[in-house]
This record gives sequence, C-alpha cells and structure tokens, in this order.
Amino acid sequence: MRPITAQDFATRLARGAAQAREAGFDGLLVAPGADLAYFADYLPIATTERITLLVVPAEGEPTMIVPVLEHDSAAATAAAGAFRIVDWRDGEDEYVPTAALLEAAGRYAVSDATWAMHLLALQEKLPGARFESISHALPMLRAVKGPDEIDRLAAAGAAADATFEDILSVRFAGRTENEVAADLARLLREHGHSQVDFTVVGSGPNGANPHHEAGERTILDGDMVVLDFGGIMDGYGSDTTRTVHVGEPTDEEHEVFEVVRHAQQAAFEAVAVGVPCQDIDRAARAVIADAGYGDHFIHRVGHGIGMTTHEPPYMVEGEERPIEAGMCFSIEPGIYLPGRFGVRIEDIVVADHDGAHRLNNTSRELHIVR
Repeated sequence: MRPITAQDFATRLARGAAQAREAGFDGLLVAPGADLAYFADYLPIATTERITLLVVPAEGEPTMIVPVLEHDSAAATAAAGAFRIVDWRDGEDEYVPTAALLEAAGRYAVSDATWAMHLLALQEKLPGARFESISHALPMLRAVKGPDEIDRLAAAGAAADATFEDILSVRFAGRTENEVAADLARLLREHGHSQVDFTVVGSGPNGANPHHEAGERTILDGDMVVLDFGGIMDGYGSDTTRTVHVGEPTDEEHEVFEVVRHAQQAAFEAVAVGVPCQDIDRAARAVIADAGYGDHFIHRVGHGIGMTTHEPPYMVEGEERPIEAGMCFSIEPGIYLPGRFGVRIEDIVVADHDGAHRLNNTSRELHIVR
C-alpha cells in the first residue's frame, strides 16, 4: 500500500482551501481530531488545554500553531513541508499569535472537535470574525476519497470480513453477549485493527435495539443474533453487520431476514454517480414497507466512513446531495420487532462511475451458528 506523502497532504490542503473559497469562507480552522489527521497527518499525543490549530486560508500558505514542546512532533509527520509551523511557549497568550493568522473580520469554517475555550478566546480577540461548524458549512470536505484512502478502507473491510468468518466457528449458545463481543474485539485486532470502536452483539429481543450494547444476557438456542462491529486499521474505518441464528430459524424469522437481504441488495443496486443520497434510503425502505415492516425500519440506511466510522455523506430522506465517485458509505437496512428479535445486514460500498463496489464480501445469507 503506497504511503500517503507530503504532496498528497498538500493536494488535500489545496482542495480544502478551494472548497472554503467557493463557499465564501476566508479559510478553515482545523483542530486535533480526524480533520487534522486528514490535512496534516498529525494528532497530538494528548489533546489538552494548550491550543493546536491548523489555519488553512482560502488564499495563502497554511499554517499550524502548536505549543513549542510539541513542535518537533508536528514537524516529523508525513505532511511536513505542506504547511508552515508557528509555536508558542507556556506563559504567553497563545491566542495573540493564533489571531494574527486570521482576518480580523473573516468568516471561517471550524472543526467540530475544536474546544469551546479556544474558539471563545478567538472570538474575544477577533469580535468581527464569524465562525461556523465545518460539518454544517462544508459537510463534504472529506467525503470523496482518493485511491489511497479507498485502498485502506478496502483493507479494513477485508479484516472485518475475516473477523466474521472466524466468529462463525465460535460457540454462541450458553455464552453471554459480552463473551462473544470480546471474541469480536480480539479477532479484529488479530486481523490488523489498531482500534476497536464497537462490538454490538444483540441476541434475541436485544437485537431489536439497533445500538444495543453487549451485556450479560446468555445467548439461547433459537436466538437471532445481530453482530455489528468495526474499528480503525491504518487510520481508516471498518463497519459491517451480519445477523446469525443459533440453530434453525422459524419461518417468520427466515421471512424477515430475506426482506432485509433484498432491501440491502436493492439499495446497493440503486447506487450511481449523480443519484441523490436519499434515493439509496428510499430503495431499501420501499422493499421493507412493501413487505409490511415499514414501521420497524427505524434509522437511516447508511452513513459515510473514512478516518471516522460515521461521517458525511448520509443516506437518509432529505439529503438531496448527489453521490460522487469516491464516496464511501454503509448500506445497512434493518427490521426490529420489539421484544422479539432484529435483523440488520451492512456492507461498506464505494461509488464509482460504473455503480457501486462492496468493501465487505462475506455471504449475506443467514448463517446458522451453534
């Protein structure tokens, strides 16, 4: 896998500046978090009260201000050379040199992760400036992935697939949800994940809660079990869901599963460049509604994924923004029958000019576990 180079980061910075300019902003203010990792390959060892901020002007040279004790770390990243570094020392008013990088009456899109204390201090120094949330002002800033990002997402997806294949040989009946969740976390790490973000194990009636946290419920023979798991590998996310059954399912359970499987396929086939994001949600929802389960599909059909596991674009009613080549997102319809069971099937897909390509490729059939 080709390393992401200083030139790649320079290209990202130039694209970010262009998007800010086109949207009428004087620049971007990028705080520690996924945005800073994306633009500068940098995450401070500890996000503290000391300000670290990358200023990406709509016109001009990007500059990152850092505490002097972290200067060397900031200068040692793969993005070094793509931006200037300015530092400040403890005991100084760090907001004076930070404010000097901004237009006194400028309009800036600010990372959602920016600490309130830093933004409020900048507002005090620059009362004529305007600050808006990046996710509101420029939601597509990181939405279109480059080839190197897609390669990393594909590798993370393959690792999640390998995790699922391995979990099928684990015993479910008689064990707790927490025990199976621990197996998922262990397997994700064994297959290359540096970070495990979630391991949903929703057995029986718990599967009817889409965000159920694994607990001490003992999994029983006859349970439907929703497995939703993922994390970070080489800086990029995985997220997949498969639903398994302990022993043979009833006719009703099999019917519900098949409705969800067909809904997931319909949504996948609806993906095309230029299609509004909401149409992907509509495609899955129509299948579920036609089968009589419309009231039991209670969430959007998908979300973007990249350096975080949930980010724009969102596949949801009301999102009219068109799909672009390089967008990566989940397709995860579900049916949830309160007090009884739930079913969800999820793949990460990437949009291309010839449609969509799945980054999760394990079987979407109903697997029987023991």
